[in-house]
Amino acid sequence: MPETIITQRPQTDLKVERPKMYKAVLVNDDYTPRDFVVNVLRAEFRLNDQQARKVMITAHQRGVCVVAVLTKELAETKTTNAIDAARKEGYPLLFTTEPEE
Repeated sequence: MPETIITQRPQTDLKVERPKMYKAVLVNDDYTPRDFVVNVLRAEFRLNDQQARKVMITAHQRGVCVVAVLTKELAETKTTNAIDAARKEGYPLLFTTEPEE
């Protein structure tokens, strides 16, 4: 009977990095109606009514408010869709994306 030889393979440690996250930020303006802002936040960022109103008021009081922290692609897509919805209705609503520190 032939002898079986067992050899160990070197272990490889796979390190999976978390994707860099980006903040989707609502920028206040004095022209876009509050209800419209709330509706956009609910539709695009899936916030409930209470969360959307809180974000809108915070942006109104402080000038900006972080809406969500997402992957770069998702943050850019959601902010672009929200801006497009506002432009379609003639509003200057603005969202930005920036890297999370």
